Amino acid sequence: MLTNQDSDSGKRTSLHGHWSSKMAFILAVTGSAVGLGNVWKFPYVAGQNGGGAFVLVYLGCVILIGLPVMMSEILIGRRGRRNPVATMELLGEEEGSSKKWGWLGVLGVVAGIFILSYYSVIAGWTLYYIVKSATGAFQSADAATVSGIFSSFVGNWKIVLFCHTLFMGLTIFVVARGVERGLEQAVRFMVPALLALMVVLLGYSMASGSFGLGVAFMFTPDFDALTWQSVLAAMGQAFFTLSIGMGAIMAYGAYLPEETSITGASGAVVTADTAIAILAGLVIFPLVFANGLEPGEGPGLVFQTLPLALGQLPFGSFFSTLFFVLLSFAAWTSALGLMEPAVAWAVEHHRKTRGQAAFLVGLLIWFIGLASVFSFNLLAETTFLAGTLFDNVDYLTSNIMLPLGGMVIAIFAGWIMCRNSTSEELGGAGTLYKMWRFLARFVAPVGILFVLLQAVGLLDKLGLG
Repeated sequence: MLTNQDSDSGKRTSLHGHWSSKMAFILAVTGSAVGLGNVWKFPYVAGQNGGGAFVLVYLGCVILIGLPVMMSEILIGRRGRRNPVATMELLGEEEGSSKKWGWLGVLGVVAGIFILSYYSVIAGWTLYYIVKSATGAFQSADAATVSGIFSSFVGNWKIVLFCHTLFMGLTIFVVARGVERGLEQAVRFMVPALLALMVVLLGYSMASGSFGLGVAFMFTPDFDALTWQSVLAAMGQAFFTLSIGMGAIMAYGAYLPEETSITGASGAVVTADTAIAILAGLVIFPLVFANGLEPGEGPGLVFQTLPLALGQLPFGSFFSTLFFVLLSFAAWTSALGLMEPAVAWAVEHHRKTRGQAAFLVGLLIWFIGLASVFSFNLLAETTFLAGTLFDNVDYLTSNIMLPLGGMVIAIFAGWIMCRNSTSEELGGAGTLYKMWRFLARFVAPVGILFVLLQAVGLLDKLGLG
């Protein structure tokens, strides 16, 4: 049962309540972490960057950087028990530093808003594709037909806008209901359902006849295909798929009961998230190879290549529908986490009701999302820097804001917070604590900084790229 009191009366409490159990927290954070980044983005990014070589770099980033940053973000959230902005201000002062650390919380909240603004647009596509799959639009369709469906859809801004609006409405509805009645109830159903659907689709993929090719592509490294851009993509993907650096994990950590092990919960989440990303690749790549298609297709891999592949197989319409239901569930659970930090901030800082805060924040995200809606149609020819408006928001958030936020979170937890504070949250000063402290203080910040310098081209200018 959710309460507003901790077992230790001397501890801070969150006015939003607490997760009812460790499992509820793991499901919530797993739901936030497992999303389009796993099922939509991971397969095509891996396909573009050498398959198995990219997977190895990605796993290294997850273990050496993603896991310690996630633990840091959770312990900061639980220590402060406020929204990310207020938590960083509070702990900054408490640890003898400055309230200006609140700007780190601002960075996370803003990153979550911008990510959800385009995330919601792509998630809206999944809703449309559920309908198209269920009506048999892809059954026995050729490449030109499938490509035509995709082009016609994204080119029609009215339909894309409707799907974006519908998805944001669903997200606002759940977030407005609060931690127990909204977030927890949703993830208790959707995360197990997502896992079940993934297992069913994996079995279908194994029967496609090209499962061995998919496994070989995923796990046979092609280091010649690796570049510094690939390393940047791997780290950006690790941050994106784990939902770290955007305030979501910090906000969820604020609702974590004192008796729950942060180390154990973080390990469970990272394991589940990584397993689902790998499973997504094992579902998608065999189907791609079975139809002689290109694994590095790009963002259209899931929305063009996969419907074509599924459409050629027995019961393709049924399994295509299942796949896009899975994708929509994954997107929905992640969207809840992306929206929560801004809603918590609005409730605490502006004294709005939960419903009012969810509506106003959701409306802002919906409005910003119009840029991404129009990037595929009315503004498709408007390009600069990384490409369209959609491409630029994706690049800025995934490759700059999230790594920057994660780096500063690790620095704050490892260098600004005292050993007593962090060891208390992580359950003592044993071997696991020492490993976390070393990774958070040295490995994660240095690794992230190195890749960030490469992202902005400074390493090339210094002759180190």
